[in-house]
Amino acid sequence: MAIARLTPDEAASLMHEIPGWEMARDSAAIRRNFRFADFSAAWAFMSRVALLAEVQDHHPDWSNVYNRVMIELTTHDCKGLSERDFRLATAIDALV
Repeated sequence: MAIARLTPDEAASLMHEIPGWEMARDSAAIRRNFRFADFSAAWAFMSRVALLAEVQDHHPDWSNVYNRVMIELTTHDCKGLSERDFRLATAIDALV
């Protein structure tokens, strides 16, 4: 089953639902930076996000440096943004 790529207008209209996230990669991805008290808190957050990603079968591009976590979401199957990215971003936001 093909995953539908959102049009730029569709993606822009969904951005208001995920405050703190921004468009990235020429609007082919969304990104958010998170900051925690320390490395352990950042790692615990990443572990919770990993469990969400597995359940949704949608995995982030991310990086971690000490207490900072950068998450970028894009749907590789459609080479851009899909509803899956916004669904996972909303679930991630519920963790913080």
